[in-house]
Amino acid sequence: MNAGSSLAAAAVLVAPDDFKGTLHAAEVASAVASGLRAGGLDAEELPVADGGGGTMDVLVRARDGERRVATVADPLGRPVEAAYGLLDDGEVGVVEMALASGLWRVAEDERDAWAATTRGTGELLVAAAQAGARTVIVAVGGSATTDGGAGALAALEEAGIEPGALALEVVCDVRTAWEDAPRVFGPQKGADAGTIARLERRLDELAAAAPRDPRRVAMTGAAGGLAGGLWAHLGARLVPGAAYVLDAIGFDARMRAARFVVTGEGRLDEQALSGKAVGEVAVRCRQAGVGCHAIVGRNELSAFHARLLDLASVTEAGTVAELEDAGRELAEASLQARLLP
Repeated sequence: MNAGSSLAAAAVLVAPDDFKGTLHAAEVASAVASGLRAGGLDAEELPVADGGGGTMDVLVRARDGERRVATVADPLGRPVEAAYGLLDDGEVGVVEMALASGLWRVAEDERDAWAATTRGTGELLVAAAQAGARTVIVAVGGSATTDGGAGALAALEEAGIEPGALALEVVCDVRTAWEDAPRVFGPQKGADAGTIARLERRLDELAAAAPRDPRRVAMTGAAGGLAGGLWAHLGARLVPGAAYVLDAIGFDARMRAARFVVTGEGRLDEQALSGKAVGEVAVRCRQAGVGCHAIVGRNELSAFHARLLDLASVTEAGTVAELEDAGRELAEASLQARLLP
């Protein structure tokens, strides 16, 4: 096979994140890939994530894992069913804290940043351990909580899971330090100025009593301090989410074999340059010399930040039909460009 026929046979790698609140990453990937195929190109679907919503599904899908369900506490202590994942024949568990302790679990008029607990996340960790996992990947974006992980730690202790029994890898979608979590994330969780001050005192007291002090450590403030609590008490490893997930699903090898890459998310802005999945995909593509296009719900990227990301194109599309159309148009433009002298 010559180089030209190899290029012609290469599939487009479709690697979007969630369009938060509207479409899951797998749905976006499916729609864009359908459009690319309709336009005459083969496509490989590889949904991605950054430690926030959808991370468990992305890892389970890419690594042929298994989903299980447990009954756990929601942020206000009510029983709910939440999924967790098992990878590598059950040796590795995946817990997405938002599925138990996420903001989406609490109606806007019942949000209580002070009362919200991570206990349900701890119960998911217990379920994964009892299923046989010895390493657990914990995705910590989208929380309703600012309890420093106290609820999760209590659930683990009550189940008899001692420090060292689980190797924890905490996948963080933000780099916020412990002491900044109430100020940065408290308002969206229902905290007014007085509650933010109380939450700051709570986290300060928890930090002072912990085996390791999580203050002034990057990523310890993720999920209202859950990341820091697991780090301080159980020796968890904190990792930037997008890079971790892309490595875990074998992105680089698939990207280098691709004709080009299509990524995307619900809103593209300067946060893409701060460890979000789309930015990480774009950087890796640029470094490897692989073209990268983005299809997004809304493009709010400034011209300056667009130059930094160096995307080949950015297209706005918010519905399945629009995503399919965008994929088809990309395919047609790519094939047309090859015919030009």
